[in-house]
Amino acid sequence: MEASRRKFLRIGGACALGLGALGISDALAGSSEERETKRAEALSAARWGMAIDMKKCWENGKPGCIECILACHACHNVPDIGNRKEEIKWLWTEKYENAFPGQLSGLEPPAFRERPFLVLCNHCANAPCARVCPTRATFKRADGITMIDYHRCIGCRYCMAACPYGARSFNFKEPREHIKTELNRAFPTRERGVVENCNFCEERLGAGKVPACVEACEKQNCGAMVFGDLEDPGSKVRKLLAAHFSIRRKPELGTEPGVYYIIQGAHYA
Repeated sequence: MEASRRKFLRIGGACALGLGALGISDALAGSSEERETKRAEALSAARWGMAIDMKKCWENGKPGCIECILACHACHNVPDIGNRKEEIKWLWTEKYENAFPGQLSGLEPPAFRERPFLVLCNHCANAPCARVCPTRATFKRADGITMIDYHRCIGCRYCMAACPYGARSFNFKEPREHIKTELNRAFPTRERGVVENCNFCEERLGAGKVPACVEACEKQNCGAMVFGDLEDPGSKVRKLLAAHFSIRRKPELGTEPGVYYIIQGAHYA
């Protein structure tokens, strides 16, 4: 009886909010969190996280290599709008001063300050984007991944204002008209008026595959991106972090980012 009451209230709430994109069948199926399924081949973790070894990225990768970005955007049908003001990005690069503004001393080697740092959604343990979402379109999975239910997103952009990392993009234009890569029919395309961001390739994890960016990095024999369980001391990512000093973006905010950066030992010349 209680379960039926919850479903009834969910449908009523959707109608009251005018969420036409949230179909009745979706409402009956339960929340996005409840619809998570596990396949036999799925990869699992207590909390997924990533370490990016910038020394390897700069020194092992080919000059100007952006294979990880291209793989990410192709895998998720990320539109190429063509202008910075309205661009959609899941994985991109920033200068050190933009990526780590609170850790800039002004004494870093000039070449180091000009190096491109890979940035993406940090999948924070204390994600402010999830706290402010009025429809729960943005939510945290049990394994730490920050998700967006595109059907629930009403485009209020509260999450964008709350994210201190600029990791979310809003579709001002019809995104399907600006997909310039081969369409990946295994991943949903978005509509105008919704927010999107990196999802740690949760759909690939469910199929037993590592994130597209990590796979692309490995194919380039770069090895800069390491993905794994932050709660498992025996995981590759934990062993890497235990062996090297790392930093995170804006740790003073208490969001507990799940992406770590290893920069020690990099050649600056």
